[in-house]
Amino acid sequence: MRLSSDFFVAATIRRAELGGAFAALRRRGGAQSGAIFVVVDRLDGTCTLYGPAPQALYEGGDSERAFSRFHEAETVSREAVEARLEKEMRFDPDIWILEIEARDGQAFLDRIL
Repeated sequence: MRLSSDFFVAATIRRAELGGAFAALRRRGGAQSGAIFVVVDRLDGTCTLYGPAPQALYEGGDSERAFSRFHEAETVSREAVEARLEKEMRFDPDIWILEIEARDGQAFLDRIL
């Protein structure tokens, strides 16, 4: 069974804080199944954006949440991240946005495809 979005986000925030990073919820989405986007700010003007991985990448119908990076380069500008998030919010206004500040770029996500 898959964790609800609100529970998953709360657990990820806690995990990031225990790992020495700062994490904050920027946008609250649908409590049960809203798509979750994670912005990792490296505090040097660059960010990494993670979002739901395409379902075609899931193996065997696994219900665990999987994430993928939403750009080819390891990091992109803050402006590029914000533009992509605006696009996602126009498509689905029920998304969650979690922001993590971590100089080492750690996203605190278990499954990144």
